[in-house]
Amino acid sequence: MSSHQGFILWFTGLSGAGKSTLAERLVREFRAREYRVELLDGDEVRTHLSKGLGFSKEDRDTNIRRIGWVARVLARNGVIAITAAISPYKEIRDEIRAQTLAEGRAAFVEVFAHAPIEALIERDVKGLYRKALAGEIQNFTGISDPYEPPDNPEIVVHTSVESVDESVQRILHYLTERGLIGRS
Repeated sequence: MSSHQGFILWFTGLSGAGKSTLAERLVREFRAREYRVELLDGDEVRTHLSKGLGFSKEDRDTNIRRIGWVARVLARNGVIAITAAISPYKEIRDEIRAQTLAEGRAAFVEVFAHAPIEALIERDVKGLYRKALAGEIQNFTGISDPYEPPDNPEIVVHTSVESVDESVQRILHYLTERGLIGRS
C-alpha cells in the first residue's frame, strides 16, 4: 500500500451532474496508486444504510448525516472516503465539514459538480427530469425541491463543458497541491 492520509472528497450536485462518474474514475485512479479508498454512492447508501428513508427534508438530512458519519470514520482511519450524493442542503454539508475539521484528523474537500439544469434535462439518461417536470416524481431536487449550491467549494467542475478527464485532472491537481495525495 502506498502511504497517504485519509480525507473526505465530498461530491455535491444535481442528479445527472456527473458525481458518480467522477467518483468512480477517482476510485480507479486511487486503487491503481494502491491507496485505500471507499466510495459512498448516494444510491447504494439509500439501498443499504438508509433503507426506509423517504425524500422529506428530515429524511434527506438523516441520509446525508449517515453518509457523513461513515465518511468521517473511514477518513480518520486513513481511507480516502469519496461521497457521491446530491446532498442538496448547505447547512448539512457545512455541519459535516465542521464535524470533520473539529475532529482534526482528516481534511474535507467539497467538489461541486456543476451543470445547468438545461444541460441535465437534455442528458437525462434515467428520464427522471422528464418525469419530475410532468409531475410524476414529487420532491425532485432541482425541480420541485430545492438544491443549494455550495458557497465556497474547494473545487468546481463544470461537467457540461469539461470532459471527465479534464475534471478528474483538476481534482487530482488540487489534491496533489494540497498534499493529500502524492504526485503520480
